[in-house]
Amino acid sequence: MYFGAIAFFLFGLIYTSCANPVSAGALEKSHLAFSASFQNSSDNPDTNDLFSSKVNEFSLETPDLKIIQNNAIGGISAPYIVSGKVLGDVFGGSPVQSQKKEVIDYEVQPGDTLQSIANSYEISLNTLLWANDITSSSTLKVGQNLTILPTDGILHVIKSGDTVSGISKTYNAGQSNIISFNGLANEDDIYIGDILIVPGGVMPKKATPVAKPAQIPMASNYFIFPTQGTITQGLHYYNAIDIANKCGTPVYAAAAGTVQRAVGNGGWNSGMGNHITILHGNGTVTYYGHLSSVLVKPGDKVNVGDRIGLIGNTGKVIGVTGCHLHFQVVGAKNPLASYRVGSKISYK
Repeated sequence: MYFGAIAFFLFGLIYTSCANPVSAGALEKSHLAFSASFQNSSDNPDTNDLFSSKVNEFSLETPDLKIIQNNAIGGISAPYIVSGKVLGDVFGGSPVQSQKKEVIDYEVQPGDTLQSIANSYEISLNTLLWANDITSSSTLKVGQNLTILPTDGILHVIKSGDTVSGISKTYNAGQSNIISFNGLANEDDIYIGDILIVPGGVMPKKATPVAKPAQIPMASNYFIFPTQGTITQGLHYYNAIDIANKCGTPVYAAAAGTVQRAVGNGGWNSGMGNHITILHGNGTVTYYGHLSSVLVKPGDKVNVGDRIGLIGNTGKVIGVTGCHLHFQVVGAKNPLASYRVGSKISYK
């Protein structure tokens, strides 16, 4: 019994003693650190542990026990030297942030100026002007939509005959930068109607502010309405019209053709989120952006009026635009260009 009492007493000293006499406060700290050494194992991680990563890969080493002066037990373990990189990994991975790549559809607010908007998004004034086909003397209107690039450069819509090599020469930009920034598989991974960002590109002095694709003449009834709703934004962003309606409203192919792009899962390309492009028999391309769902895949043949997606609000939209379809036509007049903002379109 006497031996058992001594053993129990010594066991208790594990939590209340150390090699040298210390204050009560230090004893309390020693108790916490010492017990944590035993309790913090990877098999039973404490989710409130300050030094636990998301996958609980960081754990303390169990110390070697030493009997000191026959009246105390101490723990000895190798010290940890933790670098800034290790701390970064422990607290959530690499500190390097992903590069911004999304084009933003920005709605002008009261008090905005061209320079203040450019400053807010850390781009040059020229980049803002080139992307919106305006000049430094242009007047902004509250509610007006502006295209904001994620970096200094040019926004280019692919037209027939374009090549990445040719685009890089036109805007004095690096070909490899264009491919990597836009997530292209290679220099041939482009289609008519694609919207590319040319990082670091500069508008040629002898060129018009925006190199828009030529428009071919066509019958006024070639395209049908791509959806029903209210026109909320007139021509912008290279021959596009915005049509607002409830999220989930069906979107239809404006004409028969072949699906070129069908980007789902919140794809970043051009800031349109989920989007579809369709190549039509006369060489024109229609573009359907901000979709909540994509119901087709690249290579699908679609007939006029086939349901291809649902209206949504994916991508980068800054303002009160809400759920809407970004409907763009490359190579021809947008059939909705003559409708005023606020007009309602329907199939009835």
